[in-house]
Amino acid sequence: MAESITVTDNRTGESIDIPLVDGTVSAKTWSGLLPGIWFAAPSFSATSGADSAITFLDGAAGLLRYRGYPIEQLAETTSFLEVAHLLVRGKLPNGPELKTWKSEIAEAAPIHENFHKRILEGFRDDAHAMGVMVSSIAAMSTFWPDSKNIEDPAQRQVETVRLIAKMPTVAASAYRRSEGLPYVLPDPDLDYTSNFLAMMFKTGAVPYAIAPVLRAAMDLLFVLHADHEQNCSTTTARVVGSAHADPYVTVSAAASALYGPRHGGANEAVLRMLEEIGEYENVPAFIDGVKSGDQKLMGFGHRVYKNYDPRARIVKDTAHRVFEVTGTNPLLDIALKLEEVALADPYFIDRKLYPNVDFYSGLIYQSMGFPVEMFTVLFAIGRTPGWLAHWDEMLTQNSRIARPRQRYTGPGDRDVPAVDER
Repeated sequence: MAESITVTDNRTGESIDIPLVDGTVSAKTWSGLLPGIWFAAPSFSATSGADSAITFLDGAAGLLRYRGYPIEQLAETTSFLEVAHLLVRGKLPNGPELKTWKSEIAEAAPIHENFHKRILEGFRDDAHAMGVMVSSIAAMSTFWPDSKNIEDPAQRQVETVRLIAKMPTVAASAYRRSEGLPYVLPDPDLDYTSNFLAMMFKTGAVPYAIAPVLRAAMDLLFVLHADHEQNCSTTTARVVGSAHADPYVTVSAAASALYGPRHGGANEAVLRMLEEIGEYENVPAFIDGVKSGDQKLMGFGHRVYKNYDPRARIVKDTAHRVFEVTGTNPLLDIALKLEEVALADPYFIDRKLYPNVDFYSGLIYQSMGFPVEMFTVLFAIGRTPGWLAHWDEMLTQNSRIARPRQRYTGPGDRDVPAVDER
């Protein structure tokens, strides 16, 4: 027998059965049975707004899977481009498919010279890199008018390749412009992640060399950030995309949501918190301040995960390997002490406040030479395949335009007074 719930309308005494499907109640069924009655779910926290085959997340169990594959296995055995292919094309590529995919990405990586001159050069020298990124992504749509043809699945794939390929190029160009450095063109002989790092940090005519550990860490962080179910930025992508906006505008909108400090700025906030603590010996006093409400603990807890963030375990191990190459970051000792004290304290245990992925990622970025203003940009590069996968999925599903209901809390009906009576 199918699962259901029984609801009694006390106004009429009528009882109705509403089916339960995968733990959800169909809002359409609900509104049909009880017309004019709506769910109140601020921030959509108790609302399923989409059917998706892309990412499975079980916060209680601490599980994260991309199209069924555990994040732990993907992190250990695949590259970011393999994961990107999995997200946007629905499968892990075989050898020939991966070769073709890498070639497509490399070919699409350069940006138009006029983009440098007319877009990037138009920003203030001190413009925040993420602000430049958001604006630049939206501007890309003007360079490819065919991107408006979103009804064509083949054209959507063309634009998907362009966006994944060009995000690192735009990001690196924005950084180098802010530093007064010449732009570095993409190198088709380098892999995706090495190419990005070269465009960021290469100096002079000497071939760029990156320690394999650092390249692997960067690629891993891209993998871990590639998708995360219906988070704020992904929901934004689906809402904007539901209006049949082109992929550049859609991704720009998603990146704008990511730009908010409550979403993409968490790892930067962690770094600033560790800097504020300042000394290893100050950790216990800081913990006391958190418990009294005088301090805010960043990088612990998660809106969805009620267990340990599975990405955090992976990042923690990676951080140690990175510091073996870059040298110990003094903030790492503070971070480790903070984690040790918090995980042994009933206050944090009872509240299930475990380290999340942001707790260590900022330390890794900093040790590799990225300024804090680039942290959210790095997040956006990694999350682009996820945004595009959801955008394409939504169009394939022929989803209706997003239009949530509201609960009105303003004044009742009233007459407009004359000017001298206001």
